[in-house]
Amino acid sequence: MNELAPHQQRVVDEKSELDERREKLTAFYSTPIFHSLPESEQSRLLRQGAAMRTYSEILGERIAAF
Repeated sequence: MNELAPHQQRVVDEKSELDERREKLTAFYSTPIFHSLPESEQSRLLRQGAAMRTYSEILGERIAAF
C-alpha cells in the first residue's frame, strides 16, 4: 500500500483521536458522576456521543475512499 498523503494521514489521526474520546465518553455514561448530573446535561452528553459516532462514521467513509 502506498503511503498516505499528509492530508489523508491527518484524517486517519483525527478519526483515531475522536474514537478514543468517544470511547471515554461512552465509559463515562456508566459512572456515578454521570448519573448524578441533571437530566438535561445527561441528554446533552448522550447527544454529543451520537454526534461523535456520526462524525467517526463519516471520517471512516472518507478513509475508505483513499
